[in-house]
Amino acid sequence: MTKPADKPQWVRIAEQFEHSGLTQKQFAQQQGVPLSTVQSWIYRRRRQVAAPSAPAVRLLPVEVAEPTVSSAGKMEVLTCRGARVSFASGTDVAYVARLVAALESASC
Repeated sequence: MTKPADKPQWVRIAEQFEHSGLTQKQFAQQQGVPLSTVQSWIYRRRRQVAAPSAPAVRLLPVEVAEPTVSSAGKMEVLTCRGARVSFASGTDVAYVARLVAALESASC
């Protein structure tokens, strides 16, 4: 096989590999192309297919302060907009993150 020149042709080749049932090495030999090239395009295709399902990561600014004696057992978050949220130590981090995100996006 001659070396495919365009991306759509390589995407088709990577798809053919996925359905071939062969190892990457066997497939590369069968197609007459370097193993590293086949591996690269298989990796790119898998990453492209998996990308839409990955959840978006949203980072929030955080400032860590020393806990005081009076707040033992409790944690506190102060959002960029000035909202202060207190919760017990051990509260689910994902819940706190969702709560802070909702407070930050809420219009007052």
